[in-house]
Amino acid sequence: MYENTDKQDRRIMIVAGESSGDLHGSNLLRAAAENYPQLTFFGVGGERMKAAGCRIVFPSDELSVMGLVEVLFQLPRLIARFRQLKKLLQGAARPDLLVLIDFPDFNLRLARIAKQVGVPVLYYISPKVWAWRSGRAKTIAARVDRLALIFPFEPEIYQPYGVSASYVGNPLLDEFAVNQPTGLLRGRLGIAATDPVVGIFPGSRNSELKYIFATLLATAQQIQQQKPEVKFLLPVAPSLSRQYFIDRLQGSQLSIELVEENIYEVAAACDAVLTVSGTVTLQVTLVGTPLAILYKVAPLSYQIGRRLIKVAYAGLTNIIAGKEIAREFIQAAATPEALSAEVLRLLDDRDYAAAMRQRLAAVAQLMGEPGCSMRVAEMVAEMSAINPTDGTN
Repeated sequence: MYENTDKQDRRIMIVAGESSGDLHGSNLLRAAAENYPQLTFFGVGGERMKAAGCRIVFPSDELSVMGLVEVLFQLPRLIARFRQLKKLLQGAARPDLLVLIDFPDFNLRLARIAKQVGVPVLYYISPKVWAWRSGRAKTIAARVDRLALIFPFEPEIYQPYGVSASYVGNPLLDEFAVNQPTGLLRGRLGIAATDPVVGIFPGSRNSELKYIFATLLATAQQIQQQKPEVKFLLPVAPSLSRQYFIDRLQGSQLSIELVEENIYEVAAACDAVLTVSGTVTLQVTLVGTPLAILYKVAPLSYQIGRRLIKVAYAGLTNIIAGKEIAREFIQAAATPEALSAEVLRLLDDRDYAAAMRQRLAAVAQLMGEPGCSMRVAEMVAEMSAINPTDGTN
């Protein structure tokens, strides 16, 4: 359908609206560069995608907002950025293909514009219609040419709508394969092998920090009061400001080390992790570090969301497992007292922690095999009319 034997470069517009999308987009770009040098990418992403060769139209952190209420405050900026991308799709130099990564409320509107002007659309990491707003599946099928899905149960959802939907594996497996933790971080930071270390993982969205960081700090303080020898590691995502954390930690008396190593290295250096929900829960799962999951948003966002969301869990680790592997502390239940008690149990109850490590290993097995980024790169090449023989395999 998309075959073409010429060697003309193909321009791919790619839109990733937040840090996890930037991560998966960067791995896709590297796989494409290695095998299909005719593909050139431009669009919305972060520092990782920029480093992988994408020409950034504007950074993805301008779009990264979590929560229904929070979006309202950022709406003027979101509309302006949408119009900017719309002009690129409608212009004379329109792309050969539009690749959308997650971020559904924004990206599905872009898909509609692309459909109107005849630009094919590949949606990588589909909106989680199995979690909420299942009616979007029909809309997605109408606006998207192909779907690259990262959970094995997703293709069946789209089968009734006649859209090409393929399970490509989970992109985190590719990332983990090339970012195996060395186990040297403790030594570089001067932390003894016997010291208990807790990871405080605040996520990658600025909008999350407003509602969860005070709780994370209070939890760390309670842990330190009960176990003074504990050291804390806090990974600073590329989309967040290191200075924000420096300012908030000033005068706290907490032994928190800000680190910028990859998330797998940080998780491997920890005995337990307290993390926000989201992609990071699966990253910690691949390492196998016991964890507790925190979910907290604006009260109105939570009240609306709880009526729409169909899944029983907030963390992807638990969603994939279909049961609670790591304990979740949601909204009002996410108190420093409850969170610190769980983290201390992970540190002190060896049997409890060992059992969780075994269950995390089982979830990692369910995620499948690496190779996702290459499979999606092949889709991009096909859909942008590059013959597979034109690659440089």
